[in-house]
Amino acid sequence: MTVSVRLNDDDAALFRDYAALHGLTMSELIRRAVLERINDAYDMRCYDRAMAEYRAHPETFTLDEVEKELGLS
Repeated sequence: MTVSVRLNDDDAALFRDYAALHGLTMSELIRRAVLERINDAYDMRCYDRAMAEYRAHPETFTLDEVEKELGLS
């Protein structure tokens, strides 16, 4: 798939300089940045759900309790 991105001159120069500094092509720079953004959003969504669940049922366990429950001790 081919995707075009329109950048003003200042942004284009910044992207090119950053990519060159890190030995990346523009395509790889943009691909990595988008994937990182998606991963960060997914992580935040998981965190929000976990915190909502914890707030609804604020039960915690010690490491020893978890290891025992999982048969690791």
